Amino acid sequence: MLTVLRVHLPSEIPVVGCEITPYVLLRRPDGSISNDDVPESAPLNGYCMRYKWYRNQGDQKVAVCSVHPTEQATLQCLHHRSLHDRAKKTLSENGADEDEAFGRFNSGGSGGFTSGLSGVAPNLVQTSGFNNGPASMYPTTVADKNGEAWSEVGLSRTYTPTAEDINHILKFECVTIDAETRTPVGNINTVLTSRVIPAPSPTPRRMIPVNGDLLGQLDLDVRTSSGTFSVLSYNILSDVYATSEAYSYCPTWALSWPYRRQNLLREIIGYHADILCLQEVQNDHFEEYFAPELDKHGYQALYKKKTSEVYGGNPNTIDGCATFFRRDRFSHVKKYEVEFNKAAQSLTDVAIQAGQKKVALSRLIKDNIALIVVLEAKFSNHGSDNPGKRQLICVANTHVNVHHEHKDVKLWQVHTLLKGLEKIAVSADIPMLVCGDFNSVPGSAPHALLANGKIEQLHPDLAVDPLGILHPTHKITHQLPLVSAYSSFARMAGVSPGLEQQRRRMDATTHEPLFTNCTRDFIGTVDYIFYTADSLTVESLLELLDEENLRKNTAIPSPEWSSDHIALLAEFRCKPRIRR
Repeated sequence: MLTVLRVHLPSEIPVVGCEITPYVLLRRPDGSISNDDVPESAPLNGYCMRYKWYRNQGDQKVAVCSVHPTEQATLQCLHHRSLHDRAKKTLSENGADEDEAFGRFNSGGSGGFTSGLSGVAPNLVQTSGFNNGPASMYPTTVADKNGEAWSEVGLSRTYTPTAEDINHILKFECVTIDAETRTPVGNINTVLTSRVIPAPSPTPRRMIPVNGDLLGQLDLDVRTSSGTFSVLSYNILSDVYATSEAYSYCPTWALSWPYRRQNLLREIIGYHADILCLQEVQNDHFEEYFAPELDKHGYQALYKKKTSEVYGGNPNTIDGCATFFRRDRFSHVKKYEVEFNKAAQSLTDVAIQAGQKKVALSRLIKDNIALIVVLEAKFSNHGSDNPGKRQLICVANTHVNVHHEHKDVKLWQVHTLLKGLEKIAVSADIPMLVCGDFNSVPGSAPHALLANGKIEQLHPDLAVDPLGILHPTHKITHQLPLVSAYSSFARMAGVSPGLEQQRRRMDATTHEPLFTNCTRDFIGTVDYIFYTADSLTVESLLELLDEENLRKNTAIPSPEWSSDHIALLAEFRCKPRIRR
């Protein structure tokens, strides 16, 4: 006999477009207990499970607010929405003013940007075309014991709410059935949801031209033939870290992975970047979601998961770095995988005394990695001294050790990565991008090394070196001409409101954003896109977010933004080649 022991939903509030998979705990015929499904297509000892979803057909007792989707609509919100719509209409009618501040960015095709990157891809618009299992040609409507009418909307264990479900309650029903007679055996188990809400819409983010010329006003054909390409760097917050304990200010439905993955994908696709560097991508989420979903949008995927000497959890949920690139813009040439654990083993073998090796490895081994990819551009490289030569681009994607007290480990990891990139630079005359979450604020030793190629001898971070791995400090250098892409905002000329707004979101001393990571307990910049300034120039940058707006929800993640980091995006142009 197959018995249902418990049924509950993963979130209290269903959201349009977010798949619901109820937790169904079963006692199997052999007495074992499991939440693995026993579908009608694969019965167990003559028994299987049948699932149904219903939508309440009663009157919608409240109107859902389109501004605050978990709340009841009010006149104030309707007034707010009308002002918002009126503002959008005014902007569209006065396009010249907007173009002057932000440039004209074509929205079609690869390599192009929209002037308002809403994070919502056109082909991800909410529709009723979700896969909710086989549906009856004539959906059944039943009445419960209270006389309420329920319309059948799904016949599988999972269900994805549609726009038609908004403001309606859903009911999930499961029962054990006899595989031969198809008749129910035992009690029917039901669970009700709250009212379905629409998915919140992210605030639009614009691309801001920073080069001072008219490129932002060129059409798409000119832009894609002029050697420009765009790179996104984004720590998407691994699901294993997205706990209610860590982010208690975020509603549980907005913290659930089914909601966050949809919101993240919608945001990422909406940026139309040519290269994506994502951090904290779980191994299972890469294989089962991001790789296949981004493949549909023309991206090829490369992935390197963290090593697992320290990590003690499920190997499928360990996170790593994923790099995607548009197949119509680039082809894959080579991949290098950097495992800092292996580098730690090599270091201790040659630089640490035998009696200290165990202590040294305990401090240095943190499972962090980097993924380095060499790509060949398919677009023409106008302005090159040799137009017929292959245009290669090297992209490094990394996530550096998070522990604040291990300043020496952070610096050693960054230095190790840079020395590896130097070897690639020696073997090939190639533009380089270094992207990722460095867990290092502006002015720290790792940031100083990246930006300046060296570290001042009296830098306070150098005082933390219990293993002596940073000595002699004058050797902690690199020769790559790296510049932080977002420092371009600090060098912008002009007095338009849009430019002034971005300057206010930059640190005047470090020339970096005021923050890229914003939680209740921390706000600061730890994410960067560095580029080799002798071979690349920055054309435009994705605008930064305003802390005040994020603080309306305490911090991020929130219903609007599904990571505790913000995405960084830069558009580059290849310069004429100059031998280093």
